[in-house]
Amino acid sequence: MVSNSELRTKKIGVVLVGHGSRLPYGKEVVTNLAQMYRENENYMVEVGFMEMTKPTIPSAINKLASNGAEKIIVTPVFLAHGVHTKHDIPHILGLDNGHEHVHKHSHNHKDEDEEIEFDGEIIYTEPLGPDPRIVEIIKDRVNNSL
Repeated sequence: MVSNSELRTKKIGVVLVGHGSRLPYGKEVVTNLAQMYRENENYMVEVGFMEMTKPTIPSAINKLASNGAEKIIVTPVFLAHGVHTKHDIPHILGLDNGHEHVHKHSHNHKDEDEEIEFDGEIIYTEPLGPDPRIVEIIKDRVNNSL
C-alpha cells in the first residue's frame, strides 16, 4: 500500500536544466546527474536544455505534466547566474520579472514553437552557486592529479 506522503511526493516533478551544446558531453552530464538524483529521491525527474539540445525545457515540463505532476521544481544546473538563469529560463517559465520564483502556470509560453501545457505550480530555484560540496570535488580533482 502507498502512503499519503508517497502519493504527495509522486505529484512533484523536478526539471534539471542544462545549457545545451552541439557536443554530447553536457547532455551526458546532466542526464547522468538526473539519473543519480532519481535513484535517491521519490520525485519524477526530467532534463531540459536551453538551446541546441533536446529535450527542451517545455518538453520536460510537458512530460512531467502528462505523468501527473502538480508542482514542478526547475533547477538550473549552472554554477552561477548569467543571462540564461536570470532572463532566458525565467522567460520560458513565465517568470519575466526576475524576482518572482513561484508561478502559478495558467497559460502557455512558446519556446521555439513548443508550448508549455501545465496548469500547476512552477518553482524556479537558484543555480548551484559556491557550495562547499563543489569545493570537495575541486579538491579531489586537484589531489588526484598530483
